Amino acid sequence: MATSTLTVPYSIDEPNDLLKLDAVSSLELPHNEKSQCEATVNGSPSDLLIVSPYTSRSHLFDLNSVDKANQLLSTALTVLKAVRPDYATAPYISAFNWSEVLERLKLSLKANAGYQWKEQFFYIVVFRSQIPPSTDRSHLDSLDEAAHAEAMKSGGLLKYWFGEPDENGRNLATCVWRELEDAKRGSQGEGHRQAVRSTSKLYTEWKVERLRLSIGENAQHLEITDWID
Repeated sequence: MATSTLTVPYSIDEPNDLLKLDAVSSLELPHNEKSQCEATVNGSPSDLLIVSPYTSRSHLFDLNSVDKANQLLSTALTVLKAVRPDYATAPYISAFNWSEVLERLKLSLKANAGYQWKEQFFYIVVFRSQIPPSTDRSHLDSLDEAAHAEAMKSGGLLKYWFGEPDENGRNLATCVWRELEDAKRGSQGEGHRQAVRSTSKLYTEWKVERLRLSIGENAQHLEITDWID
């Protein structure tokens, strides 16, 4: 599979943090049978969900670690993808297929007739970056992989998506978290710190956005707004 480097917004502790987030190196997996509701580990079905481009055991999301609402949303988010070529600079809400994510959630609710979806709120981090196209980024792969595994171990990371740098080196990466506190815990590991130290000087430009994902009663509507503490 072809590789490229971008930046992963695992978390942000404060609005004014000088985020120097780690870089990653893989294209988003195609949404085929590998990104369905169940992953296969050692040939056996399990409750482990593929929620990022990383597919080894330590990067899978344990559906049993969260409540029903988060199980359903993480499964719906497996269809998340960019829908316009300028997603790196486009408004976040229009850069992705959020309507398709909502429809997938509604289908899941129909399959779980005994469960009633109440209004739910989730935490999104968006990292927009620019890195010189000539930068040798191959050594950053393992750094990001370790940081992502730590984030998965700490819990609550429902989805991690990143794109491919454009001709100017601009890119976007995003994480959907169960809540803000999960995102804070996800940034405390040594792997994350090493990645930050190794990549903080590579970017010519970067911007962090903290957003609130609201999904209304019975998943009838979805809204993404600025996060306010």
